[in-house]
Amino acid sequence: MKYSIILLLILFPLFINAQVDEPGYIVKVGDMAPDFTMQLTTADTITLSELKGKLVMLQFTASWCMVSCKKMMPHIEKKIWQKHKDNKNFALFGIDRGEPLDSVLLFIETTKITYQVGLDPNASIFELYAEKDAGITRNIIIDQTGRIIMLTRLFKRREFNKMVKLIDEQLAPTYNEIIEN
Repeated sequence: MKYSIILLLILFPLFINAQVDEPGYIVKVGDMAPDFTMQLTTADTITLSELKGKLVMLQFTASWCMVSCKKMMPHIEKKIWQKHKDNKNFALFGIDRGEPLDSVLLFIETTKITYQVGLDPNASIFELYAEKDAGITRNIIIDQTGRIIMLTRLFKRREFNKMVKLIDEQLAPTYNEIIEN
């Protein structure tokens, strides 16, 4: 009995980590990103396919995501959005899963982000990319042709830094662009 309890204590954290860390994506790198139309908190709407030609970052989030979302969003704001917000070839949208507008606006205020956030009240956009009950806090990077080039889950500093580097590389001016300017 004593050994059974010790074994459970050793294995339980591994089981919990496997459950929490399970990506739950139904898309993969190389796939064309599923198209959707989304209402932003400003009442404007965007359609993903209209952003073709831009590098797009989608960040699935929610105010009830207390740890990972709130930890990641300031890093996205500082290391990605503030660096590239004026680049016409880049678009970044937070997508709030399953919450009404007033909750989303309060969440934006408390996290102090300035990038646009869209509403996904029924999680229908989320379910284009991940299993219905999969966890939140995930980022999807879509290249200029509409293909998914990176998927992340949770806030892992090494993976986040890899994503920042990928975005920087994708948005680096080409030799011809430098010569033209």
